[in-house]
Amino acid sequence: MSGLNLQPRVKAVLGPTNTGKTHLAMERLLAHHSGIIGFPLRLLARENYDRMVAAKGIRNVALITGEEKIVPPGARWFACTVEAMPLDRPVEFLAVDEIQLCADPDRGHVFTDRLLNARGMVETMFMGAATIRPLLKRLVPYAEIETRPRLSQLTYAGPVKLSRLPPRSAIVAFSAAEVYAIAEAVRRRRGGCAVVMGRLSPRTRNAQVALYQEKDVDFLVATDAIGMGLNMDVNHVAFAGIQKFDGRKPRLLYASEVAQIAGRAGRGMRDGTFGVTGDCPPLGEELIEAVEEHKFEPLEQLFWRNSALDFSSVPALLDSLNAAPPRPGLVRGNEATDVQTLTALAQDKDIARQSAGRAATKLLWEACQIPDFRKLATDTHVKLCAKIFGHLRASEKLPVDWVRLEIEALDKTEGDIDSLMQRLTDVRVWAYITARADWMADADGWAMRARAVEDRLSDTLHVKLMARFVDKRAAHLTRRLEDAEAEELLAVVALNGTVLVEGHEVGRIEGFQFHPDPSTQGQEQKLMLRAARRALAQEMPRRILRAETAADEAYSLTDDRQFEWEGVKIARLRKSEIFLKPGVEILHSEFLDGLARERLRGRLAAWLATETEKRLGALLKAMENPPGPLRGIVHRLSESGGVLEPEPVAQDLRLEAKKFGIDLGRFAIYLPAALKPGAARLRALFWGVWHDRNPPPMPNPGLVSAPMPVNWGADFALAMGWVQAGPLMIRLDVVERVTRELHYLLRKHPILLPPNLGSRMGLKPDQLAPVLHVFGFRIIAAGVLGGKFYGPPTPALLARRKLEPQARVAAAAPPPKPAAPEPIDADNPFAALAALKMAARR
Repeated sequence: MSGLNLQPRVKAVLGPTNTGKTHLAMERLLAHHSGIIGFPLRLLARENYDRMVAAKGIRNVALITGEEKIVPPGARWFACTVEAMPLDRPVEFLAVDEIQLCADPDRGHVFTDRLLNARGMVETMFMGAATIRPLLKRLVPYAEIETRPRLSQLTYAGPVKLSRLPPRSAIVAFSAAEVYAIAEAVRRRRGGCAVVMGRLSPRTRNAQVALYQEKDVDFLVATDAIGMGLNMDVNHVAFAGIQKFDGRKPRLLYASEVAQIAGRAGRGMRDGTFGVTGDCPPLGEELIEAVEEHKFEPLEQLFWRNSALDFSSVPALLDSLNAAPPRPGLVRGNEATDVQTLTALAQDKDIARQSAGRAATKLLWEACQIPDFRKLATDTHVKLCAKIFGHLRASEKLPVDWVRLEIEALDKTEGDIDSLMQRLTDVRVWAYITARADWMADADGWAMRARAVEDRLSDTLHVKLMARFVDKRAAHLTRRLEDAEAEELLAVVALNGTVLVEGHEVGRIEGFQFHPDPSTQGQEQKLMLRAARRALAQEMPRRILRAETAADEAYSLTDDRQFEWEGVKIARLRKSEIFLKPGVEILHSEFLDGLARERLRGRLAAWLATETEKRLGALLKAMENPPGPLRGIVHRLSESGGVLEPEPVAQDLRLEAKKFGIDLGRFAIYLPAALKPGAARLRALFWGVWHDRNPPPMPNPGLVSAPMPVNWGADFALAMGWVQAGPLMIRLDVVERVTRELHYLLRKHPILLPPNLGSRMGLKPDQLAPVLHVFGFRIIAAGVLGGKFYGPPTPALLARRKLEPQARVAAAAPPPKPAAPEPIDADNPFAALAALKMAARR
């Protein structure tokens, strides 16, 4: 065992942007039993936390940033900002992204501390630019160094006017005023843009990036905040300037900084370009070569600050913070905000008195480390830190009422963009404060409140950025559309069918038809339509394929005999030579050629055949091979849709027809299966096609009787399976069944009126007598009939109350003599009635 090397592995993976460094680190992290990875931005920590949750489950992954802490009890993998990495937690794997930020004069000392002191028990990985290689090798001589090439080419494209920039371009400026001015210009000329700045909250920034990624806009205007970690589908990066204010003075960008920003163009294996626009002068040859070849001067120094602090007193703490770097290549950076705050508070006599002792000094230092997101260049932040320290010294926890008032004062969504961004930075400070469990009672609850306020402000800010920089009806649009170069207009089709030209809504595509926006007229509308047609030329093949491959559930027939696909009408039924097999006619569209129309017609015809088989399968089956005596009837049934006028037939033919599911009834010849609601609706549509008019609405399914609609004739009612009885109509199969039973019971003499007769036909008591009269029966009073006595006469009770058994039903005409009546079930209420005396006749 003595020959084994048990030294934990330290590896540096270096190279330009788009080399897969972070992807590799995430794979290694999740391959270990536990791990921590530090990112330079809260946004990146959150983005990779979500990836880790997807891979390992929410109970196993933690997120730690200054403003947000999600740490399940069993968490083994941690996504953090570099400053918030829990270095006291032993893990197998540890990684730090963008390690070249050791050379940042403001934050570099944190990254340098991680480079020198943060280690995983099994493996440690640092990812960043190759410029740090010499110093990293000197400071961590045992580290393995792997250099990765960029996966795609980055090429200089020269100067391009703002109005000529290609779609999927990012325009980079270095102040809020410049970003706003450029975004306004892009809105006027190109229809809108997304905006990304360092002062945006992660939620707003993500929403703006999504606006761009989802191609609601084709342009992005940003500060150099896009240079780190924002992986987007950018094809071209245009610099509106190459000078920035670094917090102390304006200066030109370093070549490595230009490369970091330009490297956002081209992701994966897709090449990208960079250039300049607006008033920015062309880039120099040396700078271009350095960016294209990824050759930059190596870093000469890294910024360092002592992390072994002396908390015996405030002066001792300041001395330890100002200690000289211990090794060559390390230098002190700019005085950080926390040191500036501590220096200022050390001059306060009350603070000096309260901070006596190691614990108090450490508490004061923790209060001074509250991040100053606001950067107001006033003593506001110093006063806040002093107040926090005073409260904690007095009661160990911050006063709940005070914290509530501070947060509620920020929970306001009115104001302009700058006001909202200022409020967001204030809320971020309170999110950091309330996330401290040692400072707050119910820290999780207060952190959630602060996050809720931040989310509301972020959403409002996103909406206001949209309203300002994605103007759907910009005043400049008319001049742009009148340009002779109209072919260069940008036109897209949104998922909801909205057609956008230069980011402006010009109409909607419904099915395969385009409906232009009626508010556009004249030349403006012509140019918009031309651009829309070009967009739809690409959209239509996708829609046709989607319609061809759609499931049957995506189609339906409307009451006006048209086909709907995904709720949009695309075709109509057309009369053919066969009633049950109407044709399909695709609605006119200038975007469908003959082949496309035939493909759609074939799909709809197949769906219609399936639907007809499903609803009218019994009728179709009867048509296949009927016996000789039934062929004429079946043929006429197919021509009429399943219902015919009655006609005299022999009894043996009735029995033969019944085997085929055909009822040769007193009121109609029909297929009972054709009367079901779905089949009846389909037959009504076919009837409308046959007669070239829309069929009247059908009664609700389940009804046995209904008022006769004024637009229904007796012929149409019978064709749809209803028998007219004065102002009412009764379902055909019910009429046939009831009258058949009554005729059988009345074959010798009158009978007591069956108590459930009205309910079987869906009739009220006062409707029964007129309906029975139409169907050939009459109700008579009890008493003497044909010289015989049938009980006391009570005519008032026969039809208007409970239909007590004082009523009689008499056949209006003698029924035909049945050859062999069907046996009646003894439990049938008609069969159970006692026959009285004789049949009543008209």
